[in-house]
This record gives sequence, C-alpha cells and structure tokens, in this order.
Amino acid sequence: MDMSIGENICADALSGRLVMDLKALVDNYSTLAKRVHPAEASAVVKADAYGLGVAHVAPALFAAGCRKFFVAHLQEAAKLKPYLAQEASIFILNGLLPGGENFAAAHGFVPVLNSLEQIANWQHTAQSLGKTLPAILQFDTGMSRIGLSPQERDVLAQNPALLSDLDVLYLMSHLASADESENPQNESQCAVMRDILAQFPGIPLCFGNSGGIFLDTRFHGDLVRPGIALYGGVPSDRSGDAIKPVVSLSVRVVQTRSVSAGTRIGYGGTYIAAQDMRLATIAAGYADGLPRSLSDKGAAYFGDKRLPIVGRVSMDSMTIDISALPEGTLTLGSLVEVIGPHQTLEEVANAAGTISWEILTSLRHRYDRQYI
Repeated sequence: MDMSIGENICADALSGRLVMDLKALVDNYSTLAKRVHPAEASAVVKADAYGLGVAHVAPALFAAGCRKFFVAHLQEAAKLKPYLAQEASIFILNGLLPGGENFAAAHGFVPVLNSLEQIANWQHTAQSLGKTLPAILQFDTGMSRIGLSPQERDVLAQNPALLSDLDVLYLMSHLASADESENPQNESQCAVMRDILAQFPGIPLCFGNSGGIFLDTRFHGDLVRPGIALYGGVPSDRSGDAIKPVVSLSVRVVQTRSVSAGTRIGYGGTYIAAQDMRLATIAAGYADGLPRSLSDKGAAYFGDKRLPIVGRVSMDSMTIDISALPEGTLTLGSLVEVIGPHQTLEEVANAAGTISWEILTSLRHRYDRQYI
C-alpha cells in the first residue's frame, strides 16, 4: 500500500488496486537491451516513471544493469538521485531553465541542451566553476518541438568555441513517428541526423526511442532511450508480443442497483436504459486517471464478462452495466478489472480516444499500490 494515502487504512477499504509487476518491467528492459546490442539501453523515468513510481522502478532497472536514466525536468533529477548509486548518470531532457545550472552542476546532472541560449548558460557555468561540464546536444530533425534548429546547428558548427568548456557525450534527436514503421518521416529524420553526424564527427549518437528500437539499426545509434515500452505500452506496429504488460488495475464496487427501462443514468441523463438493467457504481473516475471520454464507450470486466460503462464518467465514480452477471455476483467492495488480462492498457486508451502514455501517467494515488 502507498503510505501517502494513510498508514492505518486497510488496503481493502481503498477505491481500487493498482499492481505494478517489476519483474515484467525488468524483462522488458532486458528484451530491449538485447535487441539493440551493441548499442546501450538507457531508461526514461520522467513523470515519476510514467506514473508507476520512480522510487520502485529506478532501483529495479539499475539492478538489471541500466546505468543511464532520462528525466524531463531538474526537479525530477533531484527526486531520482537518492534511489540510484553514484555510477548512474541522470540526463535532463528539457535542459535547464535559467537559475538551475549551478544546482545541476553541483549534483552531477547532465542537461540535454536544446538551444544556443541553453548552451551559453551551461558554458558560462563551466567557466565560472573552472571545469568542463558534460552535456548532450539535441537537434530538431523535423518534429519542430524541442532541440537546436537547423539555423542554430549551423551557427554551432561554424563556432566550435561555443562548446569549448563542455564535454559533449551524445548528439541526440527525437523520432516523431517511430510507432508507425512505414511512416516516411522516419527516413526523413534519419537523413537529417546523418548530416548532423557529419557536421559534428566523432560524437556518439542517442537516437532511438521505444518505437525506434523496433526500426533498423540506423535508428539505434550508440544509446537508445526506451520509455513506454518499459512500462508495458505497445511502442510500435512491429513490436508484436515482445513487450510484457506491467500494470493491472481493479476498481471496487460502491453500490449495485436495478433500474427499469426508461431510467436516465449519470450526469445530464445522457444514457437512457432501453430495458430493465442492473448497474454497479465503481469507485474511480477521471480524477483517478480514467478519462471522461470513456463515457458510454469503455468497459470493466468481471472474469470474461464485459461490463460496459453507461452514462458519463464522473470525477470519483462511474456506472457499469452488470446485467450479464448473475444477480448477487457483485456486492459492496467487489473488484472489477479495468486493466488486466481481459482488457489491455492499449484497449483502454483506444476506447478513450487517447494513447497509453496518457492513461499510465494519469493513474493517481487513491488506489492501493502494490509492487510485485
């Protein structure tokens, strides 16, 4: 049980049970590391390890051999550091905002530098400390989100003194469409990356994300950085069954009732019972990471019986149709499956019209969290 909820609350009294399978997580890391060898596999543990809990995930990955970890922000690096041994490296994907440079340098964090301004700030910090500081240079190869622009890239190539006090560990870019193996943007980004490598020769490449790992070796470089694939999400149309599910979620029943045909259900009365029905209200909603867009689309399961969501998902609850179950099967406190063997993370995301990344990172701390 996550003690932040309250040390004296019985786990069975909580709204649901969120189980994280750390062995499956480690197996996924090992599978990916073997696939890209001799390239090295790091781990992206931003957003509290995609919501699974960095305090549990990072040590498990370190024990499995991972030595390089990516977070998004400086505060995430500070939170992660106590859970890793000294030989682990922590890279900050968004780089550093002004004022964070001295803290990062003092704690050995490595920024991913995404602009000439970030480079200048980190260079100034190195000069003020009288030492060389490590960094990664990220280039925009066509995603137009973050990274050095083509114009900034040329300025940097023509002015090597801008990097004179920095130890550039990797050149990096992010693939925008690697989950779609035949998307032409992959080849376009790869071609741009080849040009960048020619401009900055001799520096190792960090290129492949989870989807990129399932493309050919040109997309691996020297270091890959899987994220969603570690946590059981499907990263690519080529990944097949290579990735094991890591998360399961069951939610408790708060109340059951019978309603007659014509009864309106939920906010706005948008669902009207077409016939007599039996309903269960379960104790999770959009505040718990189950989006409102699941209304009238998603489902829970009890055994192999699909129990459709009827009416709108509320903040703390939703209603499911349990007419397919024998009367009395579900009672106060019964658990129904939301993510598990009968309904994958991807299927929940598809029903919600979103992606597995968003579902995972939205699962909150009102559940009983169990690590196995």
